[in-house]
Amino acid sequence: MTTPWPPRRTVRRPLAPRVATPREPVDPARIGRRVVRRRAKGMDASAVAAALDDARSDARQDARHEHLADDERGRAELAEWERIGQLLADAAPDTVYEPGVDVVVQEELAAEAAAAAAREAGLREAQRIAARADELQALRELGTLEQTEPRAGDEAVRDELTRRAGWYVQADVDTWLSHALAAHRGHYADPAARAATAGLLPAQLLTHAALLTELARLAPDADTGQLAFTARLATAAPEAAGDLAAFLTRARSGRS
Repeated sequence: MTTPWPPRRTVRRPLAPRVATPREPVDPARIGRRVVRRRAKGMDASAVAAALDDARSDARQDARHEHLADDERGRAELAEWERIGQLLADAAPDTVYEPGVDVVVQEELAAEAAAAAAREAGLREAQRIAARADELQALRELGTLEQTEPRAGDEAVRDELTRRAGWYVQADVDTWLSHALAAHRGHYADPAARAATAGLLPAQLLTHAALLTELARLAPDADTGQLAFTARLATAAPEAAGDLAAFLTRARSGRS
């Protein structure tokens, strides 16, 4: 179908700033545990017991000061000395503490590595979304968005463009996605990708695409200009548009 598009904009919107690298969140309790483990490395049970006595004495002193009453790091250090002391008490005589063979430590390190990998993956995805949003924004300014094939993940890019616009729903982007979805263009050629849009795109956009699909089957020679009313209908009365699409589907099935 021939697709007339909104006129080219004359004022170019500034591109969004680059995605900043997220910093690892500060965790006082984790810092406290790490400090204790470094100190405890190579200690035997008696040395750890002495350190535990000192930690308990410090905790009693801190309890007298209101500004130290909620010392998360101090509580974590005391708990870690207690845990290591119990670990050595249950071990063979003359055992010294070694974080490298401490199961709890290794599990924590594995969890931290997984969390860091997840943060890195999230950063890469955010950068990809931002770059694709820049690309689509530039294509809009050039008036060639309608010629662009949608890609996997463009649903999140739509959300990014909407966020940049102050959460104003941009009709040209939604119209582009609706027509691409109805025509099975780009990654929407995959039925699984089309099915996944149910949880990724707003209901009115999906209703618009469903209505376009049925009308294209009913009038395959109709161009987008003739079908422009479908976007208005899907926006103003999405339930009615959905009912119309369902009615056309049933009518077509009854004829086949």
